[in-house]
Amino acid sequence: MKTLFASFCLLFSFFSSCQQKGGNFETLSVEDFVNVINDPEVQRLDVRTVAEYSEGHIPGSMNVNVLDESFAAVADSVLQLSRPVALYCRSGKRSKKAAHILSEKGFKVYELETGFNGWVEAGQQVEK
Repeated sequence: MKTLFASFCLLFSFFSSCQQKGGNFETLSVEDFVNVINDPEVQRLDVRTVAEYSEGHIPGSMNVNVLDESFAAVADSVLQLSRPVALYCRSGKRSKKAAHILSEKGFKVYELETGFNGWVEAGQQVEK
């Protein structure tokens, strides 16, 4: 039993360290995300599709689809490395992918945990 537990701990620590290797970013609640984006230095980035973005988005956000092959290159061309990035998608899955990519490039990244859906449910402002 002790051997099984030790093996599980070893396996868990291996996978945990692999996850952390993918980038360093902060995942925030809606309330904390609001506080971060109130800073004018923070760049707002919506990583959903153009169609999703046009249906509504967080005011002042740029749109770069993380599913496009050119995401990293386009993000490099529109974002300033010296300024933090606050990003979101619909539910949180795609934003994690984008957060990993950008943090590996050296950006300081904040990701909205609940995505745009959580933003809307929390009654936050939306722009069309």
